[in-house]
Amino acid sequence: MNRTELESIARAMVAKGKGILAADESSGTIKKRFDSIQLESTEEARRTYREMLFTAPDAAKYISGVILYDETLRQKTKDGTPFSQYLTKLGIVPGIKVDTGAKPLAGFPNETITEGLDGLRERLAEYHQLGARFAKWRAVIDIGKDIPTRFAIEANAHALARYGALCQEANIVPIIEPEVLMDGDHSIERCEEVTSAVLKTVFEQLDSHRIHLEGMILKPNMVISGKKNTSRAGRQQVAEATVRTLKRFVPSAVPGIAFLSGGQSAAEATEHLSLMNQIGNLPWELTFSYGRALQDEALKAWGGKADQFAAGQKAFARRAKLNGDARNGSYTAASEQAA
Repeated sequence: MNRTELESIARAMVAKGKGILAADESSGTIKKRFDSIQLESTEEARRTYREMLFTAPDAAKYISGVILYDETLRQKTKDGTPFSQYLTKLGIVPGIKVDTGAKPLAGFPNETITEGLDGLRERLAEYHQLGARFAKWRAVIDIGKDIPTRFAIEANAHALARYGALCQEANIVPIIEPEVLMDGDHSIERCEEVTSAVLKTVFEQLDSHRIHLEGMILKPNMVISGKKNTSRAGRQQVAEATVRTLKRFVPSAVPGIAFLSGGQSAAEATEHLSLMNQIGNLPWELTFSYGRALQDEALKAWGGKADQFAAGQKAFARRAKLNGDARNGSYTAASEQAA
């Protein structure tokens, strides 16, 4: 482990005014996205779409890193430059999703465990050779009747820490992603309770596994009401509850926190981030690591049509800039019309 190198990469990933693009959709997920625009999900279509995002003018002004999928890390721009090389030349750090997905946790109905540890050491060595300098592993915690259980939280936290240790051994910065889903009808108070338990357990496991905190990034959910809740908490309440929870459980040694959007609308995710940064006096950088919240507008503007490639890039650059503004707290709801 080269601690200096890990720290340098982690700091670059949470640079001021920038955030991370999550472009690591699995083959199944990207097919669903393409189905929405009636586009067949071929390898070339996926390559073209990712190139549209990565080569958007001014992308490097607001994007510090990109999480890639295994297929994408091996693909090239139309002029033959590997995506990892292209991004690196722009000053954007290439990363890679390394988990193999959340699978049913045996003996625990409606709960999951993320798999992918087998052979991970060897895969990380190859990914580093291919240009990846950070990785991502997502643990999924659902809120429902009698869940999450303590065991499910502990099992996922342990797997996250094992993954993190293997990453740092390979000189790859781990993004630690414990996601408490917002799919249910739970209150913001229940989300705060579960998120607190998850973060507490995750950092206990990271400590036990001797993770170098200065060389990692946390990618958590925001503390937010479930989507099915009929009286969801307001945006200022979400910002305050999220910052409060993070301050209680995330050590100041962690250089940055890059939120997932978790099913929020693009504008909602951007405003929440801006409100949190307006609170100020934070021990870590607060930034974004959004997938759909950065891509949806671009996907619709492109529509899979060659003559709308530039329109897709324009839509992506617009949303990236708005999130860049949210990084310093200058985004407001009015920014949507002004951009």
